[in-house]
Amino acid sequence: MGRNTVGFGPVNRAGEDHMGIGPTGIGFVGCELRSAATDGGGHGHSHTERREVHVNGTRIKTVDIHAHCAVPAALAAADFPLEAPGLLMEDVTTRIAAMDAQGLDVSALSINPWWYDRDRDLSAEIIRLQNEALVEMCAANPDRFVAFATAALHHPKLAVEQLEHAVKKLGFRGVGVAGSVDGLELADRKFDPFWAKCEELDVLVFLHPKGVRELNDSTRFNGNGFLQNTLGNPLETTIALTHLIFEGTLDRHPGLKICAAHGGGMFPSYANRHDAVIRTFPGKVGTVPKKKPTDYLRDGQLYFDTIVFTEEALRHLIAETGADRIMIGTDYPFPWTSTEVDLVLNTPGLTDDERIAILGGTAAKLMGL
Repeated sequence: MGRNTVGFGPVNRAGEDHMGIGPTGIGFVGCELRSAATDGGGHGHSHTERREVHVNGTRIKTVDIHAHCAVPAALAAADFPLEAPGLLMEDVTTRIAAMDAQGLDVSALSINPWWYDRDRDLSAEIIRLQNEALVEMCAANPDRFVAFATAALHHPKLAVEQLEHAVKKLGFRGVGVAGSVDGLELADRKFDPFWAKCEELDVLVFLHPKGVRELNDSTRFNGNGFLQNTLGNPLETTIALTHLIFEGTLDRHPGLKICAAHGGGMFPSYANRHDAVIRTFPGKVGTVPKKKPTDYLRDGQLYFDTIVFTEEALRHLIAETGADRIMIGTDYPFPWTSTEVDLVLNTPGLTDDERIAILGGTAAKLMGL
């Protein structure tokens, strides 16, 4: 398959089982709060008219860079639960209807890495099942879906082989990683061969956190507020990006392009403190990166999604990074947001070109759409 052929599409409903999993083995993870998402995003409708998005009269192709899915066969191979408490599987028809309602033309689907503690042989099988299932689905509707490949990053040499196969043979446009790898930071030098391969193949890396394991295992996140997620996820992304800068990963791989989920966590809003610590505590910082930490927000290596919830938060993120560093993200099917399209359209102070870039132009460029 060519590089631009990976996609997802609707399946024959006669081939679906009671969980809505099509014959290709792709599952779309939903949640018990789906009804809340249905109000604003059409998550529960299969007959929604397709919303077209225009900027100053020009029809725009919109791209969602942050959307989830699962491959039941891979979960089963690893004896991983098919359904976590409160979660269900959704079919492709429902997903396309939700996209139509929200005005999303293309979704870039990713699978959150849950396999980083599995042995090499099992990891190889998990990745094979996942990537082949994604590819099988792509032929049905390539104009609506693209995918991030999966890789066994905890086995770096294997991950390099998997990534090369995924891009050159299967046609993937990017690869997904977690915010850490079985207790190791992404900036650990053992992962340099993987980053070098990402750089060589010119693929976009989608970084999605799994939470801060050390805090999850302590009592700091106990109590109300679901802090493991609301604080833990953006915190892991913040830590990961900071290490990638201060440990020199981004300097060693200047062609690396990473999109950090959830607006990059806290890093874009607080990167100026990292600039300041170099001046304030020069003896404690250790090796200083080649540029100021804030410079990495705008230099073409780091990108961010729009999951920051309000127009003011998006305006601030853009002020720190530049509009050409931001892409729509929905976190589908989790109903964190109603419609990111309207968030972009309603954020004041943006030019038409900036809105077009955020709505889909930047994602289309990075993923070769």
